[in-house]
Amino acid sequence: MLSRYIIFCCLIAITSFAQKPANSDEFAHTFSIIAQDPETGDMAVGVQSHWFSVGTAVPWGKSGVGVVATQSFVNQRYGYEGLQLMESGLTASEALEKIKAEDEGAAFRQVAMLSKNGTIAAFTGEKCVEAALHLVEDTYSIQANMMEDENVVYAMRKAYEENNNLELAERVVAAMKAAQASGGDIRGKQSSALIVVSKDAPEHPWLDKKIDLRVEDHKTPVEELSRLLNSQRAYEYMKKGDVAMENEDPKAALEAYNAAEKLLPNNDEIKFWKAVALVNSDQVKMSIPIFERLFVNDKRWQRLLQRLPSSELITIDKSALDYLLNL
Repeated sequence: MLSRYIIFCCLIAITSFAQKPANSDEFAHTFSIIAQDPETGDMAVGVQSHWFSVGTAVPWGKSGVGVVATQSFVNQRYGYEGLQLMESGLTASEALEKIKAEDEGAAFRQVAMLSKNGTIAAFTGEKCVEAALHLVEDTYSIQANMMEDENVVYAMRKAYEENNNLELAERVVAAMKAAQASGGDIRGKQSSALIVVSKDAPEHPWLDKKIDLRVEDHKTPVEELSRLLNSQRAYEYMKKGDVAMENEDPKAALEAYNAAEKLLPNNDEIKFWKAVALVNSDQVKMSIPIFERLFVNDKRWQRLLQRLPSSELITIDKSALDYLLNL
């Protein structure tokens, strides 16, 4: 019995090794798209997988450099060094071939790279699980492995082409939705991610990512990613409104908060700052019903309003403020 147990353990060890080739860090069979906006030069990576936290392994990007998607049996070296090599001046193809030549597990990989200059390269290793293939087009590349069938990548291409009126991030998400609708990963779905970087390096390195969203574990990760992207767009308007407030431009602030509210009509934070902007625009009467509804639902908004004058975030005389605080 002991000898049989030893043989069984050895077989398990051999099988495990065969399932995880040398130099691989994550097991992320998936579909993804890398793309560049031909007008702005912005670059994006969108990915979904039936694997936890796919955004920590597959998508890579750096403003002023390029983007990378490294998947199947993931070797993150393609992401890290791929960006370094493209930053040094190599094309996407040159960078990809250099790393691939030094990768003992290349047959298990699926990788795509795109440089800020628009060069694109991709490969699908012969040991990737079917359905596995990639499509390289003029401004984007689609790649998928362990899919329900090959129609997934063609559905992505069709959706990406048909949604050329959308901004890059939304266009990428549209392609991902089409992939899932076409069958997606044969195992199902669990996580997704989206990053967008600029063609030009930012003034400050901490401003590198224009969009950096992850859905770590969700029943409908692409739909959730789409919801988060909509929220980010709303908060981009909120930031514009905040800057306008700092610059004592309540009219511009109000316009920005109105735009944010259209995207997130049920968000109390947006409603609150919109009401503050109305007060600062000498439209106190219009702010009253907004403050009133907020205060009924949550008295903390009332307490927050009381603190704003000392921080010079609201311009209002004491009698008007007292009226609002007693709604």
